[in-house]
Amino acid sequence: MKYLRAFLIAVVAIVCASGVSAQQITKFGVVDTSRVYQAYFRNSAPMRNYDSKKEEFQKEINKRTENLRALQQKKIEQQSSGDEKGAEKTDAQIKKETQYLQEYTTAKNMELEQLKKSLQNSDEFYQKLYATLGKIAEAGGYSMILSLQQSNSILWYSSSVDITDDVIKSLGL
Repeated sequence: MKYLRAFLIAVVAIVCASGVSAQQITKFGVVDTSRVYQAYFRNSAPMRNYDSKKEEFQKEINKRTENLRALQQKKIEQQSSGDEKGAEKTDAQIKKETQYLQEYTTAKNMELEQLKKSLQNSDEFYQKLYATLGKIAEAGGYSMILSLQQSNSILWYSSSVDITDDVIKSLGL
């Protein structure tokens, strides 16, 4: 009887301990913040401005590239007709246009990159994102939410912990 009582107490202690440890399991979630970012800014005025500038810059690059092709064709025609002086003059124009196009492309790519960074660092976006993540984490019982973009330490994750779609829905996107 004494042994039975001690056995039952041990079983109850083990069951209670396992119940306590089950409550202490940490639940993690992951978010693909780049997908949330794209959904958030897809139809925003700043993103339309970025897209319009990008399109404008590309049109200018295409125009100048076509101009270079025309100059190269002109040089070939001048060389085949024996107009070496004209071919040299056209070659100088080609070099000047090529240099301008390279400088223009570099400058405009830097401008677009700056604009993109300013969009990504939008305080309004991050305030809304963090508030939404907090609500979802509390409602879902998550102890921690990790970003897939800072994945240096995330070696594997189950898709069951990916709450990206919940975040996008909660942001109304």
